[in-house]
Amino acid sequence: MTRIITPVLVAGVLTLIFAPSIVAATSCEDLASIKLPDTTITLAQTVAAGEFAPPAAPGGRGFPGQADLFKSLPAFCRVAATLKPSSDSDIKVEVWLPASGWNGKFEAEGNGGWAGVVSIPQMAAALRRGYATASTDTGHVGGTGSFAPGHPEKLADFGYRAVHEMTVKAKAIVNAYYGNAPKLSYWNGCSSGGREGLKEAQKFPADFDGIIAGAPANYWTHLVTQSVWIGQAVHQEEASFIPQTKYKMIHDAALEACDARDAVKDGVIENPAQCKFDPAILQCKAGDAATCLTSAQVEAARKIYAPATNPRTREVIFPGLMPGSEMGWAGLAGPQPLSIATDHFKYVVFNDPNWDYKKLNFDSDVALADKVDNGVINATDTNLKAFFGHGGKIIQYHGWNDQLISPLNSINYYQSVEKAMGGADKVKQSYRLFMAPGMNHCAGGDGPSSLDAVKALEEWVEKGQAPERIIASHMTNGKADRTRPLCAYPQVAVYKGSGSTDDAANFVCK
Repeated sequence: MTRIITPVLVAGVLTLIFAPSIVAATSCEDLASIKLPDTTITLAQTVAAGEFAPPAAPGGRGFPGQADLFKSLPAFCRVAATLKPSSDSDIKVEVWLPASGWNGKFEAEGNGGWAGVVSIPQMAAALRRGYATASTDTGHVGGTGSFAPGHPEKLADFGYRAVHEMTVKAKAIVNAYYGNAPKLSYWNGCSSGGREGLKEAQKFPADFDGIIAGAPANYWTHLVTQSVWIGQAVHQEEASFIPQTKYKMIHDAALEACDARDAVKDGVIENPAQCKFDPAILQCKAGDAATCLTSAQVEAARKIYAPATNPRTREVIFPGLMPGSEMGWAGLAGPQPLSIATDHFKYVVFNDPNWDYKKLNFDSDVALADKVDNGVINATDTNLKAFFGHGGKIIQYHGWNDQLISPLNSINYYQSVEKAMGGADKVKQSYRLFMAPGMNHCAGGDGPSSLDAVKALEEWVEKGQAPERIIASHMTNGKADRTRPLCAYPQVAVYKGSGSTDDAANFVCK
């Protein structure tokens, strides 16, 4: 949830050589004078090929590891604008338009966590594919929830309005520059960006023709509750804390229990939901040691795997993490709870910056969080009739090793849409979910996690080729050392019985 990493989605980038030769209808600099509702253009500047210098992110953070991506950018028109759809709005957006070779399409980029910054690296990846592209800071600066108290309009901007307003204004800028509106519009986001994508399909179904929603934080109020659940579990008492030095031991034990269930022992659990792993097998016989877990640590680990539940009704609030996720537990089970989660209760629910996460009531406080949200941030509406009705397509993906958002959340939402929209056969015509074994939050992990979801979405929307499987790669030092098909849920990749288990060709979806 803390970040989105979409460059992994654009392996096999199409070069601009093969893009349509569409040139600008007006100069880039002339865009500074166009008039759009609630919009102030603050920059309209031609950027020469290889000359883009990214602005510093809030807090002086840069974009580590992205230098080559920026240096290889083609020439483009860079437009920055401030949108004020309400009296308290201050939404910053950027729109980038290829100076030549525009593919005729638009791709908007999602955010991570509390956003607060324009997603520059993701825009760069889209531009290299020939797209006109845009991103927004969602109406505030900095990746915390501290902007929210006393500013319901800013919270609405973060929850849904900034992305919609950005999309409408960006399309108008595209039309002004090229003399043509984009023929197709796509959304690409993971984590909070996945939530934003689903929110668009639910609330503004005409904005996009295709949506990529990775590991979506769509049940936001319950997700942050589960994050606090884990924080309470590992800090219930001093003895409950699991040091990071023990994560590998737990991870290895989980693999030993679950890895070979798919007949391929490869350090990746194909479907951890089908494996029951009890960390009690690691309990120390006496005292504490680096090679075992104390009884208090066993109970904490069990709670990490278990769903957060209402103590009165026993209703599941949000599912737990899966066996295989252990190496990333520090995000939720570290010395401090995840600030994204505690910020929501501090600044949105209770308006108290000194609120103590250890006091969260998993009954009344969760009900209050849902009431306060009232659909502003949560994106759980299952009625996608309008989006499907105009031919909209959704590709959703989620890593089974996700250490921040339980992968079962994606399955739960997908199944709820199936139930609401007439069953699996009907839904799969417009919406497909791909679960990625061994993949961490949005990217990385022991399993193949580099996938070109953009290409899969293009082929579905533009050619009618529904994705039955998407090939994913595991990357080491920039090279693929394992490939595996990700299968449209509920199918899974099954080894054919011969050939290398590192080659996707030797697996079939069943």
